[in-house]
Amino acid sequence: MAKTQDFTAMFKDIMGAFPVDTKAMEDAFKNQATLNEKLSGVALSAAEKSAEISNKWTKETLAKLAEMSKAKAEPADYAKAMTDFASANAEVAAENMAAFAEVAKKVQMETVELMLSAGKSIQEDATNAVKKAADEMTAATKKATAAAK
Repeated sequence: MAKTQDFTAMFKDIMGAFPVDTKAMEDAFKNQATLNEKLSGVALSAAEKSAEISNKWTKETLAKLAEMSKAKAEPADYAKAMTDFASANAEVAAENMAAFAEVAKKVQMETVELMLSAGKSIQEDATNAVKKAADEMTAATKKATAAAK
């Protein structure tokens, strides 16, 4: 009977001739995890500042409502209290919306800086990995060619 050829040994030799660089994968994973950590930090910082602005705005509004809801001596005083509340509330709203816009602007700038930095790092890593892989493939090809002769 004919004996079947052992392809396991042949594939093992082929795979051994073309090594895979797992360090590049580990580095890519670490870089991605670091980027995610930094982006999360930006988002959490923005959420914290937004919560502070909202909290301050709510406290100011409640204080103005408390002042407005006090009993007045004259009916005209109620109208004046409402007008004062509305104008003060509009002023505070404008200030707080500007504060929210500053938070959003800062998040945008920090995110762009992180992405540009990450892009530059990824480009350098990719260039180095491609060069290393090309060198290894060239060496493996030369080795395989020499072995075939």
